[in-house]
Amino acid sequence: MVALVEKRARRCFILCCLALMAAAPLPTAMAQSFPSKPVRMIVPFAPGGPVDMIARVVSPRLSESLAQPVLVDNRAGGGSTIGTELVVRAPADGYTVLLTSSSIAINPSIFTQLSFDPVKDLAPVTFVAASPLTLVVHPALPVRSVKELIALARARNGELVYASSGTGSAPHLAAELFASMTGVRMVHVPYKGAGPATSDLLAGHVAIMFNNMLSAVPNVQSGRLRALAVTSSQRSPAMGEVPTLAEAGVAGYEATTWYAYFAPAGTPRPVVDRLHREMAAALKGRDIQARLSGQGVDPVGTGPEDLARHLGSEIGKWAKVVKASGARAE
Repeated sequence: MVALVEKRARRCFILCCLALMAAAPLPTAMAQSFPSKPVRMIVPFAPGGPVDMIARVVSPRLSESLAQPVLVDNRAGGGSTIGTELVVRAPADGYTVLLTSSSIAINPSIFTQLSFDPVKDLAPVTFVAASPLTLVVHPALPVRSVKELIALARARNGELVYASSGTGSAPHLAAELFASMTGVRMVHVPYKGAGPATSDLLAGHVAIMFNNMLSAVPNVQSGRLRALAVTSSQRSPAMGEVPTLAEAGVAGYEATTWYAYFAPAGTPRPVVDRLHREMAAALKGRDIQARLSGQGVDPVGTGPEDLARHLGSEIGKWAKVVKASGARAE
C-alpha cells in the first residue's frame, strides 16, 4: 500500500513538472511571439533633451517595424537613476527598455550609493549614437571666446553659474573637467534633463552650459545662444566654424556624449537581438540620419557586444575624471 502511494506521488510530481515546463515560455517561443503588446521606452530625462529627441525620432519607425506601439515614457530625476532603476526592476521580457545617455557610465562613480550596477543589471542592446557637446553661453554674457570666458570666471571667482542636465550627467562632468583643467571656479545648477536646463539658459537665468548638439545647433543658428567651442577632438560638421576646446586654448581637452539602448538583465537573447535589429535598421533610415547628422549627432547602431565593451571602457574613463574633479552627487 505504501509503495502504491509513493508511486502515485512520484507520478503526480512528474506530471506537475511537465505541466510547468509546458506552461513556461521558452526563449525561442518568446522571441517568435515578441512583441505581442506595446513596448515602453523609458527615457530617464525630462522632455526636450537629446535622449528624448532621439527617442521621439526613432520610436515611430520602431512602432512600424515591431508592429506594436513604442511608447516614450519620460522618468526624469536623480541624474537619470530613477528611470534607469525602473527598467532594472522591470520584467526581463523586452517590453520595458531604456534609452539613455553616457550618464549610465558616470553614475557608478559619482553616486556613493547606487541601487543598481549598469553592467550586471542591464542587457546592452544597441549603441545608438555619439555626439560632442558644445560650450555655449547666453548672449548677455560679455565673452566671445573660451579665453575670455576663463578670464571672466577667474575675475568673478565662483560667481558664474552653469547649468547641466543633472548631477553626474555628461554635461556636468564636461564642465567639471573644463574647470579642473583651467583652474576656474563656477557654480553648478543641475536640472532634471537638458530641456529644462536649456530653457533657463535661453531665459538668462543661467549663463553657461555644455549643451548637447541637438539643442545647441538651432539655438546658436538663431542667435539665441553663442557657441564658444565643441568638446570633441575634431570640429563638428554641424558647426564647422566653431573651434574645439583644444584649439581654443584648453590643450588635451576631449569629452563626447553618447546614447545607448538597454533592456533589463536576463532578457532572452533572441528578444535582445530583435530589438537590436530594429533599432539598427531605424538608424539607417535616410530621414533619421539626416535629422540626427544635421544636428551634430552621428547615428551608430552597433550591437550588444560593442556596447558592452564601450560601457566598461567609459566607466573606467569617467571614474578617473570624477576622482580628479571631486564631483559628487548632490
